[in-house]
Amino acid sequence: MPALDWIHGGAAFGAAFLAGVINSVAGGGTLVTFPTLIWLGLNAVTANATSTVAIWPGIVGSVWGYRRELQALAPRLFLLAIPSVVGGLLGAWLLRFTPPGTFDRLVPYLLLFATVLFMVQEGVQRRLKAGGGATHQSSKWLAGAMFFQLFVAIYGGYFGAGIGILMLAALSIIGLTEIHQMNALRVLLGGAINGIAVVYFVTNRMVYWPDVVLMMVGAIAGGWGGAGFARRLGGRTVRRIVIGIGLALALSFLVRR
Repeated sequence: MPALDWIHGGAAFGAAFLAGVINSVAGGGTLVTFPTLIWLGLNAVTANATSTVAIWPGIVGSVWGYRRELQALAPRLFLLAIPSVVGGLLGAWLLRFTPPGTFDRLVPYLLLFATVLFMVQEGVQRRLKAGGGATHQSSKWLAGAMFFQLFVAIYGGYFGAGIGILMLAALSIIGLTEIHQMNALRVLLGGAINGIAVVYFVTNRMVYWPDVVLMMVGAIAGGWGGAGFARRLGGRTVRRIVIGIGLALALSFLVRR
């Protein structure tokens, strides 16, 4: 493990602060924290686990912020939490037993996949706001959504970036069209996926704690204090910054190979 010096600590805190700002406007902060930890010397598996644990408290805060929308949802939709927890645990287990060298080779493609998902998210959300979605919420549709959610959760427990857009697509298929309710359920399910992964990572000692503590503080500060700055920049500008960072990092990791 690398020694935690001032440069290392400052970079970890700064990346988490920026992630908090990004998440307060557009989501996608993992695209900053995860590769930063790799560049600071952590192996890819430890960096992924550490980033997940550090960012999770912010998800919990978002769930609380969406509590009114969650109360308005049909109770059976919360059944989607079951495949979320199961898949998140399976994905975390797969990460633990993936050799660091293998995960290193997957990193640029995972970053590229997550960045592309982030790029199309805004267009998908516009379509959902316009009311474009299935109108059926039968047991058959719900069962299909639970099956799809299981695979989303496996990916989320394994890597995580970009799961939001996949869940929005699943929720639109089963008939949800109110975007705030959809985002509320997306945040709740994402918290379940990452929450069980956090428990697994901590239990199996996959986390570099000095970075976690600093990044938790940075993420909370960024989400709270940086929201005003992010709003002044505008959501579109922040999204472009995230996309640029994601593509640049994916390319840089490909070149490193």
